[in-house]
Amino acid sequence: MFALLVCIRTHAQDTQILPEIDAHLTFNSHVRAYLQALDDRDGGDPTQFTFGPSIEIFLRPWLRLKHVTLFDLDDAKSRPLVGEFGYRIITAPDTAPKHRLVESVTFHYPVGKGVLLYDKNRADTDWQNGDFTWRYRNKLTIERTFSILSYHFIPHLAAEPFYTSQYNKWSTTSLYAGSLFPAGKHMQFDAYYEHENDTGMKPNRQNHYIGLVLNLYFSLARDVQSPPIPHKQNNKTGASSR
Repeated sequence: MFALLVCIRTHAQDTQILPEIDAHLTFNSHVRAYLQALDDRDGGDPTQFTFGPSIEIFLRPWLRLKHVTLFDLDDAKSRPLVGEFGYRIITAPDTAPKHRLVESVTFHYPVGKGVLLYDKNRADTDWQNGDFTWRYRNKLTIERTFSILSYHFIPHLAAEPFYTSQYNKWSTTSLYAGSLFPAGKHMQFDAYYEHENDTGMKPNRQNHYIGLVLNLYFSLARDVQSPPIPHKQNNKTGASSR
């Protein structure tokens, strides 16, 4: 993957690379924290580095969602509703650090034939040198698990418009296409392409990105298992079959 990204960068100088690492730690069946570090260009932002923690609050998992997300290491996708509150510090060359509060609510819903649909509603509130700005972003994603022999991967498509207080309009729209690649019990890659249409300033800008995310998942609690399947009774003996 890294070799492919280097080749793409070499042959298309207008395509930028976005590396990211997210480390998740589940405390119990309702609370998870994660630490995020990424090279950020979201919503037409300039080159900048973003770092900080978040806390997520879960509802109880749905059995239908657990079946759809069986091979996805992100256990949050088995929950119909996930709330998040986080903090980010954002640094860029020759500028003062920016501080950001992140609040989001994500809805997950299985739409049939193994397809998962989820909608993430996120608000960012920023302050920098006494200036306060905010933006709202709504990311709608659809994904489905496929398999090659015994390996399972999860392609996804997404669209995300941004409303920014700086321009008082829907200033940016991002379109994504990529796939999740589980790698063992604790590691999952997300490789994607992003096309961004930025209309915040004139002239409009068309930006292209290749992203590679390393997701790490760890837990301090036992995984919530699906309800056990009852043993069938043997009509002749009355003993449970094994």
